Amino acid sequence: MREFSLPALYEVPSDGNLTDLIRRNAAQHPHTAVMGRKVAGTPGTPGTPGTPGTWTDVTATQFLAEVRAAAKGLIAAGVQPGDRVGLMSRTRYEWVQLDFAIWSAGAVTVPVYETSSAEQVQWILGDSGAVAVLVEGEAHAAAVESVRERLPALKQVWQIEAGAGATGAIEQLTALGSDVPDETVDERSAVAGADDPATIVYTSGTTGRPKGCVLTHRSFFAECGNVVERLKPLFRTGECSVLLFLPAAHVFGRLVEVASVMAPIKLGCVPDIKNLTDELAAFRPTLILGVPRVFEKVYNSARAKAQADGKGKIFDRAADTAIAYSRALGTPQGPSLGLRLKHKVFDKLVYGKLRAVLGGRCEFAISGGAPLGERLGHFFSGIGFKVLEGYGLTESCAATAFNPYDRPKIGTVGQPLPGSVVRIADDGEVLLHGEHVFQGYWNNPAATAEALTDGWFHTGDIGTLDEDGYLAITGRKKEIIVTAGGKNVAPAVIEDRIRAHALIAECMVVGDGRPFVGALVTIDEEFLGRWAVEHGKPADSTAVSLRDDADLLATVQRAVDDGNAAVSKAESVRKFRILPAQFTEEAGHITPSLKLKRNVVAKDFADEIEAIYGA
Repeated sequence: MREFSLPALYEVPSDGNLTDLIRRNAAQHPHTAVMGRKVAGTPGTPGTPGTPGTWTDVTATQFLAEVRAAAKGLIAAGVQPGDRVGLMSRTRYEWVQLDFAIWSAGAVTVPVYETSSAEQVQWILGDSGAVAVLVEGEAHAAAVESVRERLPALKQVWQIEAGAGATGAIEQLTALGSDVPDETVDERSAVAGADDPATIVYTSGTTGRPKGCVLTHRSFFAECGNVVERLKPLFRTGECSVLLFLPAAHVFGRLVEVASVMAPIKLGCVPDIKNLTDELAAFRPTLILGVPRVFEKVYNSARAKAQADGKGKIFDRAADTAIAYSRALGTPQGPSLGLRLKHKVFDKLVYGKLRAVLGGRCEFAISGGAPLGERLGHFFSGIGFKVLEGYGLTESCAATAFNPYDRPKIGTVGQPLPGSVVRIADDGEVLLHGEHVFQGYWNNPAATAEALTDGWFHTGDIGTLDEDGYLAITGRKKEIIVTAGGKNVAPAVIEDRIRAHALIAECMVVGDGRPFVGALVTIDEEFLGRWAVEHGKPADSTAVSLRDDADLLATVQRAVDDGNAAVSKAESVRKFRILPAQFTEEAGHITPSLKLKRNVVAKDFADEIEAIYGA
């Protein structure tokens, strides 16, 4: 058994709650822009406030006033202290406003992914006993309405984006609470203590029905306070800003929200990544948060564009130089003179353009949700953009370990959150202890008892700690594949390497009880058309039409070979199948945070798995 801890850098308040932060900001930074609000319209460059598609600043004073107005409406509608209120929306300014308004009314926020099915909506709102729900649009309202008769506790449904001629949720709540005095909001804001629930976040449900993780105000204070203190240069008030495009309903998104308010720095929210390049150029953040797939897309898109312009070899040389430069920075002697000169040349030719794609001001990113990959981490570090990889779960209030900005160790998920402890059990499982860890699962004492032992949370992840306390995650206990020959295989290592190829969308390793390891592979449709043209195939080719094509099979085989290079021969993929369909959230194959639901995939593609072993 091995464990490591760091002393706390932030003193968690003995009492109080997260609404204290927005009142403090209004008092201490009244004119500081703490939010960026996107005016409805298409993405564009900064211009006159109010122009469609542009960003306008919201000061700390304005934000507090808008939160209080919405909170008054909730109070007037009958929301009581401790009541659960659902929030189902994409990531947007109103999400953050309503989250703090719910807390200001003394209630508890229950996030619902905007992609959730009606059945999932029913389960989350019903299990939590939500008395009200705020939804974004017509589709979300329809999902709630379809199950409302099975939600006896639900009394109110408000819609943020109302139809033509209708009034939206913010306007309704503001009007409803117009007669509620400020003193009432102040009283309600002070009701919740540090150890009272702030939110009930339902897990993604990779292994069954989602469980509601109860996270207290103390959990967020301990989490966000220590993150902000340890990463101070990333959270400079008046200088730094962060663009959030992760789901706000996910605990990682909530970390960004609360940490930004705690610092405070300016927070901008965008609902998806379809126009991410335009949004980055318009908002110009200094910090972004993402999952590895986002950074893989940035790299693969840049490489594909360079190849299309006939500059593929230059890009590859630049990438190799960036990686070598980053690796050399970690050595006592540092980069050689020749490497420094090459790096300087490529900085003008390639790296500067890539930084411009990220908005031009961005120096740091925090990546979580899955392993980033050592090569990709060194690439971004080498171009002057540090991606600090971290690790956490819903139960740990997001990050429970992360790489420090001044001593990152690429290939690891960093050191423990200051003030917490990471322990590696005798069987390799990662155990967590600290004030950020959740209280338990809502209405589920059996699951709570299984996950928490004497204050230690059993993550289910397998990992190692090095001599400096840097954590590496090597697999998942319940996902370990045992082949017919008795070999234990952790799928994540090889899957991440295969998926790093531009043409691969997803990869799932199979082989439990089988004679060898196989893989199911899906093709990235964004890159397939370009690949097809380059290889003399019809531009409108699909994965279905090309799944038996020799050139495509050879390309995928090279990706598999690269993945196999990371593992032993017994763990390597011997055969693979290209699937005719994608793994989608709608089909239940992946969670909103892009984690594979292996049991669902295995069931839906059972014939494809049999085909791997049939011969």
